[in-house]
Amino acid sequence: AGVAHRKNLGLLRKIICQESTKFKNVWTTHSASPIAYERGRIYLDNYQCCISSIAQEPRILYQKPKCSKSEKIEDALLLECPLGEMLPSPSDYKSSLIVLTVQNWLLRLSADSGEILEKIYLAGACCKFRYLSWDTPQEIMVVKSAQNKLPAAARQAGIQQSVLFYLAVFQVLPLSFIGMLEINKKIFGNSVTDVAVSNGILIVMHSMGLVRLYNFQAILEQFMEQPFDLGHEFNWNGQVGVVGKYPFGLPYNIKITDTPPLLFEASSLENAFQIGGYPWHYIITPNKKKHKGVFHICSLKDNALAKNGIQDMKCCSLEPDWIYFHPDMSGRIIHVGPNLIKVLKLKEVKNNADQVEIAEDFTIVANRENCVNNTVTVTASGRVVKTRFNLLDDDPEQETFKIVDYEDELDLLSTVAVTQIGADGKAHLDFHCNEHGILLKSIPLLESWDVTYSHEVYFDKDLVLHIEQKPNRRFSCYVYQMVCDTRNINKSYISTAF
Repeated sequence: AGVAHRKNLGLLRKIICQESTKFKNVWTTHSASPIAYERGRIYLDNYQCCISSIAQEPRILYQKPKCSKSEKIEDALLLECPLGEMLPSPSDYKSSLIVLTVQNWLLRLSADSGEILEKIYLAGACCKFRYLSWDTPQEIMVVKSAQNKLPAAARQAGIQQSVLFYLAVFQVLPLSFIGMLEINKKIFGNSVTDVAVSNGILIVMHSMGLVRLYNFQAILEQFMEQPFDLGHEFNWNGQVGVVGKYPFGLPYNIKITDTPPLLFEASSLENAFQIGGYPWHYIITPNKKKHKGVFHICSLKDNALAKNGIQDMKCCSLEPDWIYFHPDMSGRIIHVGPNLIKVLKLKEVKNNADQVEIAEDFTIVANRENCVNNTVTVTASGRVVKTRFNLLDDDPEQETFKIVDYEDELDLLSTVAVTQIGADGKAHLDFHCNEHGILLKSIPLLESWDVTYSHEVYFDKDLVLHIEQKPNRRFSCYVYQMVCDTRNINKSYISTAF
């Protein structure tokens, strides 16, 4: 089945990249509330309306009654069935949506009908849970509270708040409770500003740009006082109730009493810190404002700066360039500037196996052939006028990269480039070969693109979806679907796929 699936995806990639294949705008909608997209489903009205984008024309999967403010959904994660595992309930074998409500309820909904499959009460008014994230994708989920702040009167009275965040940790499918813990200033320091959990690592950020990493799994094992199961009665610190039921919620069964062993720490501007590559490296920006836009790539083993490890595009732009490890697990690095995308690779230095250097794999350059240098103009009378400024690298009138993404199933690198002259902005979505960067396909987006608005573009196999946020909370969604002339499909594609 896996081999056939890969061959079919290979066929789809070839069809998409054919010159005769077009992408047609099949559906558009507007909303006064945020629009979300997850795996072929468009969510409107705070997840009360779900629309399937897979059909030839998007259709409503379910429409629930408008919810009250107390039932408002704060965050959501799509939960997909793991392969090759026996699950306790038939509903576990279908996709579901985990949502977090403003009243601290964690709900598991059917992705196809919106029916509530499971319902867990997290905690009372002592904390407000706001964020859902994956520690391990589709395996371990973390629910994080908003930063805990004292009322103004308490702060004026000099009362100190030591607990900053609460974290609730779950294993999914079947949904089971692992533990609840506090992030306390007395343990992690007074300068803590934020916290995150990813791939078994607890990431603690501090106000001075310091980032500290701890072994999250070791913390759970070392400081867990007692395990609890959802739906079971408990007697904990004088409270008697049912785990995950109102009004008791979940017990704080993980109490960190001492600072855990530090795995790693680094100082970086705005706490920006990434780990990836092979061998393991990390990316930081030196912790001074004058270094904004300068990235250092260093070895995680000994903090040594890689050869050519300082990456600086020297952009003169309103929006900064950005850098990240390639999500295709190749260990490469993507560095995006206004008019240039660099894909970098880590490789051994010749004659020195202990040192790694950063080398250019390929580049993608914006099309600025039509850019006119207007620094010198001649008036009708023949007078020469020289302007005293140069265009910014991301000037809207020049083609500028706004989005770079990776479609893992088709192994395509996608880019969105925009040119805006006056009020009219034109954008196009390009597909590039992920291995060599060769341009394979370009799709014009028909709607006007205003560079001052917020935009998201999703490329999901044969679907392109553009979500736009305008001022005054006005949202728009444009759906494009692949349209191909079957007469022009190369017959050799079909013979190699079957």
